[in-house]
Amino acid sequence: MNVPKSGYRVFSANSSAACTELAKKITERLGVELGKSVVFQESNSETRVDVKESVRGQTIFIIQTIPRDVNTAIMELLIMAYALKTSCAKNIIGVIPYFPYSKQCKMRKRGSIVSKLLASMLAKAGLTHIITMDLHQKEIQGFFSFPVDNLRASPFLIQYIQEEIPDYRNAIIVAKSPAAAKRAQSYAERLRLGLAVIHGEAQCSESDMADGRHSPPCVRNTTGNTGLELPLMMAKEKPPITVVGDVGGRIAIIVDDIIDDVGDFVAAAEILKERGAYKIYIMATHGLLSADAPRLIEESAIDEVVVTNTVPHEVQKLQCPKIKTVDVSMILAEAIRRIHNGESMAYLFRNITVDD
Repeated sequence: MNVPKSGYRVFSANSSAACTELAKKITERLGVELGKSVVFQESNSETRVDVKESVRGQTIFIIQTIPRDVNTAIMELLIMAYALKTSCAKNIIGVIPYFPYSKQCKMRKRGSIVSKLLASMLAKAGLTHIITMDLHQKEIQGFFSFPVDNLRASPFLIQYIQEEIPDYRNAIIVAKSPAAAKRAQSYAERLRLGLAVIHGEAQCSESDMADGRHSPPCVRNTTGNTGLELPLMMAKEKPPITVVGDVGGRIAIIVDDIIDDVGDFVAAAEILKERGAYKIYIMATHGLLSADAPRLIEESAIDEVVVTNTVPHEVQKLQCPKIKTVDVSMILAEAIRRIHNGESMAYLFRNITVDD
């Protein structure tokens, strides 16, 4: 009787240059070959996946970066996971450095919590585990019915600050809104630097007015009790924009998890420049940099934008030399190795607190 050899393979879920490059960096660090598969689009835009080798009884890691066409990338991941499931793979683990739709993790108006829907789809397709990095909200882990390892990019970004920013001791960590203060505080404490918070920025996405809770009630013809009169909540009034903390004559380093629409960052940079900051850096894990982001950054007061390679952004770098990349393939490769060998993941979370 032939007993299948237990092992693991690493596949790339799409054939884009960025995903293939990240997959090759990871496999080189692991000392294994990239799995043979073909992922392409049919003439009618349907996704087709063809796995070129046997995966029976093996643990499979699928690396999927999320390019601009988010929905196609999701379908590639789902179809590949299902193909491996039906090919009798033992475990199917998704390595998704940037988890898509992570901003849609709360109910807005009369919409849906898309992160929960995507988590259910991934489980149904056959995934048994996920490795990701810096989820937009850590509570998203609770949407999954299987383990989720939420790695951190902060050690790599902090190392970049220490090695690549001259005179970083004269820097101050800035949160572009009170909501980002917790992340900024973590950076400030680790680098032994001061903290500043920009207060007064419009928070349209968090507005209760856009939540549907102020919709007028339906008029009904009733003869009974018309209901209780509930106390009316006082409307919010946005205060004037202020900077809490002294940034005069300092290097300002704005930290966040995602940089996509850069309008808020550009406005924050202008405010910091007015308050006397002489250099402005932005540090973020996921550089989505959609639409006109490269042009806006190039024309702004921002000196440098530093992001990791969790999301492909080579085109944006060609458009804007201010964008720099930090490689995080090392921690992804180590996570794969530890999961396959059944080793503890605690080593990857050394000195990481719940609030980080």
